[in-house]
Amino acid sequence: MGLPCGTFNQSYAQDMAILRTRAQWVILFAFLAFLFTSPLYFSDRVLTILTIIGITTIAVHGLNILTGYCGQISLGHAGFMAVGAYTSGVFCAKLGWSFWAALPCAALAAGMVGLIFGLPSLRVKGFYLIMATIAAHFIIMWFILQFRDVTGGADGLAVPRPEIFGFVLKSKASYFYLVMIIACLATFLAKNIVRTRAGRAFVAIRDNDLAAEVMGINLWAYKLLAFFIGCVFAGVAGSLLVHYIAFASVDQFPFMNSVWYLGMLIVGGMGSTAGAIFGAVSLKLLDELVTIVGPILSAVVVPQAAASLSLIMRGLVIIIFLIFEPRGLGHRWELIKAYYRLWPFSH
Repeated sequence: MGLPCGTFNQSYAQDMAILRTRAQWVILFAFLAFLFTSPLYFSDRVLTILTIIGITTIAVHGLNILTGYCGQISLGHAGFMAVGAYTSGVFCAKLGWSFWAALPCAALAAGMVGLIFGLPSLRVKGFYLIMATIAAHFIIMWFILQFRDVTGGADGLAVPRPEIFGFVLKSKASYFYLVMIIACLATFLAKNIVRTRAGRAFVAIRDNDLAAEVMGINLWAYKLLAFFIGCVFAGVAGSLLVHYIAFASVDQFPFMNSVWYLGMLIVGGMGSTAGAIFGAVSLKLLDELVTIVGPILSAVVVPQAAASLSLIMRGLVIIIFLIFEPRGLGHRWELIKAYYRLWPFSH
């Protein structure tokens, strides 16, 4: 990452630091202060939107590690979220576990299922791997529906709200704080995972798996590790979602969600932690904009077209980014920062 003029790294620790200037620290603390004081001046509707954005961001971080960094395209991410959701829901509703004990179990269960369905990645890639992950989604949903005595089947499962020292997180603000704390931790973890030896191996596999294998990288181990880590993030997101709604149902994890998560990576920028955030925020805010504009357009255009406006706008935005900005908003943000640092000598 570039530094302002006159700022130099004097040690390896400084060179590896994520935040290296005083301005970056000030901006971070200002953003966190704004984020965690937002319940004071935002309505419950806005807090609901922000909470869903936070949950989505966690899920997209996992898909970014798997697809953006390791190059293993997955269209079964919503299914892995369902594994985490139902694991946490069953442990809390059926066994009486605490949410804090069920959450890591949900993450681990989703990661283990990801390992199982990640095995085809050792032999296939590209379109064939996409088909394998699509099959994973429907297999997971089939199992959830069949084990109705445990999961509730098509009727769903009532899930209790999380508790902290006897205080139940019922209000929008209290659950907002929970989700944002976990989302911030997930962002920090995702950023640091890609800076490790495993993260560099993921990038090497994504760029050229044959060259990576010649260099001594164990493709078998690192591809499965990418599936495990990506699905762990998905499991955490799924658990947070069902405990927020207080109900688990297969309808909350449709196949199209996996497609939109991949679309968020395209819009935000694959292989970028900031891009995962940009993609999740931009498409979720687009949905809210369509919700506001849709009723107005229904009086002008065909009502059926206005009802499908959300799908139309999402697809149109993804196509526009694929054509005109294939590296996403994350890359554009890096160009803006470089322009600011190099001005007036930027080019």
